[in-house]
Amino acid sequence: MIVLDTHIWIWWVNESPRLTERQKQIINENQANGLGISIISCWEVAKLVEKKRLLLSMPVEDWLEKASAYPGIKVLNLNIPILVESTKLIGFHNDPADQIIVATTKVNNSKLLTADGKILKYSGVETLI
Repeated sequence: MIVLDTHIWIWWVNESPRLTERQKQIINENQANGLGISIISCWEVAKLVEKKRLLLSMPVEDWLEKASAYPGIKVLNLNIPILVESTKLIGFHNDPADQIIVATTKVNNSKLLTADGKILKYSGVETLI
C-alpha cells in the first residue's frame, strides 16, 4: 500500500491536470495493493471547502463519500501509534495535518505520494513523486 497526500488524492479524483503522468502511473500501479488516505485528509478537504480554497461540483459530504469509495482507496483512521509518531518527526515542519499524514505513512510502513516540497525535503519518510 502507498499513502496519497491530500492534494494528490484531490487531483486524482477531480482529474486535475496538475496530476502528472508519473503520479497517475504510480496510482494505477498501486491500486491493487491499496491506496491509503489518512482520515486527516478528509478533514483537510472539508477545511479547504470551508475556506473556499477548493470548489467541488457537489457537497463536500458527497465528494468525500465518492472519493473514499474509489478503487483501491482505504481510509486510514487515527490511532495511538500514529498520534505518538506524529510528535517524533525530528526536523519536520509544524503543520499538524502533514505530521499526521507522514506519521500514518510511517506507522503503516508505506511510501507517500506527494508533490509537497516540505515533505519531499524531509528524510524521515519514503516519498514518491
